[in-house]
Amino acid sequence: MIKTEPVVTWTTRDAAFVLGACGALVALVRRRDGRSYLASAQPAPLLQLRIAGKLHAPETTRWNAKTKRLTLGFGKTGISVAVTVQAKPTHLTLELVEVAPKETVELVVWGPYPTVIGETIGEIVGVVRDAEFAIGIQALNAKTLGGFPGQESDIEPDYTADDTGSYPDLPDALKKDQLFRGDTARRTAFGSVIQCYCRNRASERIISNWGIEKFPAPAFDDGGVVGSKIALFACPAVKALDTLGAIEVAEGLPHPLLEGVWAKKSPRATDSYLIVDFSEGTIDRAIEMTLKAGLRYLYHSSPFETWGHFRLKPSLFPHGVTGLRECVERAKKAGVRVGFHTLSNFLTPNDPYVMPRPDPRLARSGTSVLTASISATQPELLIADPEPFVKKTALSTVAIGEELVRYESVSPSAPWRLLGCQRGAWGTQATAHASQSTVGKLMDHDYKVFLTDASLTQDVAKNIAALCNQTGTLQISLDGLEGNWSTGMGQYGRTLFTQSWYYTLSPELKGQINDASNPGHFNWHVYTRMNWGEPWYAGFRESQTLYRFKNQLHYSRNLMPRMLGWFALRPETTIEDAEWLLARAAGFDAGFALATSLASTAQLSADPLSNETAKRFGAIPAILEAIHQWETARQTGAFPEKLKAELRDNTREFHLEPAGTSQWNLYPLQAGQRGKPVRLRGKRKP
Repeated sequence: MIKTEPVVTWTTRDAAFVLGACGALVALVRRRDGRSYLASAQPAPLLQLRIAGKLHAPETTRWNAKTKRLTLGFGKTGISVAVTVQAKPTHLTLELVEVAPKETVELVVWGPYPTVIGETIGEIVGVVRDAEFAIGIQALNAKTLGGFPGQESDIEPDYTADDTGSYPDLPDALKKDQLFRGDTARRTAFGSVIQCYCRNRASERIISNWGIEKFPAPAFDDGGVVGSKIALFACPAVKALDTLGAIEVAEGLPHPLLEGVWAKKSPRATDSYLIVDFSEGTIDRAIEMTLKAGLRYLYHSSPFETWGHFRLKPSLFPHGVTGLRECVERAKKAGVRVGFHTLSNFLTPNDPYVMPRPDPRLARSGTSVLTASISATQPELLIADPEPFVKKTALSTVAIGEELVRYESVSPSAPWRLLGCQRGAWGTQATAHASQSTVGKLMDHDYKVFLTDASLTQDVAKNIAALCNQTGTLQISLDGLEGNWSTGMGQYGRTLFTQSWYYTLSPELKGQINDASNPGHFNWHVYTRMNWGEPWYAGFRESQTLYRFKNQLHYSRNLMPRMLGWFALRPETTIEDAEWLLARAAGFDAGFALATSLASTAQLSADPLSNETAKRFGAIPAILEAIHQWETARQTGAFPEKLKAELRDNTREFHLEPAGTSQWNLYPLQAGQRGKPVRLRGKRKP
């Protein structure tokens, strides 16, 4: 029920959004039957301003129907803002076009908009759904961030809670203690909220960031809060994903296609892949192995000698980029697509961004100055403020001009000194420095790498895209995206990285499969999928198993393709282990990655009759053939929904055998004995 006088009603095909005289939503109505999905007795400001740490809601509203311009007044603050609103068939767009005066505005918050929907909460994608209806919010540019500004670092919160959503094809047990990764949408006692915000970054700020209490977040010129833009939509729940695709196209957001189909809906988005660290000399064997597994993607986990400029390992690619491009072309002729792994903005100390002249855009976690001049050989540096240097880090390195200096510790008392200094570290030149020279602590990571500021972040991303363009690779994982928190801009820094990569790609390469170490609201439009789960911590079946299965709920509630993560094919891996994985993949309709080595296949080919060879590698041909059969059956839709529920049961074992063209017999196993087979038939071309 509308409790205040409406000022304007904006309508889309499926919904009506009603704004009241105080600048708040007073109804969000499903047009089909007039039901309002706005939570009652909850504030629903269209836009809030933060000034001196306090949020202010609008108090007055004026709408100009001719110019589609909404003016909001913020009472005693003396500030008014203008928002342009466009109603389109699928959604509304709202853009902040004027703030007067704007200097004191720290940030703006779109919403939060309270809804009565509490069933399925897509915390990353920003969509809430029940069985009938969906409501969503979308940031329409990179500087507009998903969520609520609960941390000055702009790193999204993650939290554990039970998931009360409806997932008919997933076990209820997985709903317990779900990890929610962000809060663009968030469950509440009354249902949910959806929300976005944008920060004024005109001045440097000192924030708590990534374990550093006084981190200098540099100023960043992006126009500030003016230009922040969102979309709001409401539609039948079954149309939520299609509506997101329509918004991407209408608003010029990334909308990558896989073989002509939007990636979020393409059956190719869950293609499994083989991880083999091939070289120019071994590419043919790697291609052969991929084809034997019936897979279309071959992936290299570690091709680089340096990260930053991404120079290829000469031991693997003696002809450099040309050699990798030739590998890609040979694979392409065989119907195989090649990809590679990166660690995003992590910079190895041997990269040209570090040596012999360090790039001034290497991220700093704090600075001080020299209190006395130093020679090129002096082993101690006198500094004014010890605080930025006290915490021991992986590389403990400072920059003074074009010299890098490693140090062991900080003196326990004044006069403050950096002790145990290695001058001219990381291949730089040791030189004399004058008193009052700036000493900057370089931001580093436990992987023994340096990190980037916002400008260098974008250049590194463009370097990766340039390599993709030069070689024609068609798959990538941007691992380590959290490294971009070094920009001091949290999820915004991460988005600058992925956006720079995506928009630097050649048009024909935008349709490549990509995933990342962590998701993000704006990045949802860029990545094809996530693929979490690692094999390094336990056996084939045990490593992060529950984590992998729980992630299927995350993918479902955020309207993403499903993947099961990485698995490692080792000498001890059995055919039974492989079919355990393949049954789960079929049950969840999820792809996976299988990491292995060419050494095993080489040994098998060279000495197939040896007892030792058979003991160590004898299962590999059978495993590759099993992958071929199971994945072909999955990709052709051979598994009926009722059967998938059994395949998701982690206590069940199955065996699949071909039974003709696009036909298979599926045998349940119990105590090693086969039960009555189920005949399966493929329904579509793989």
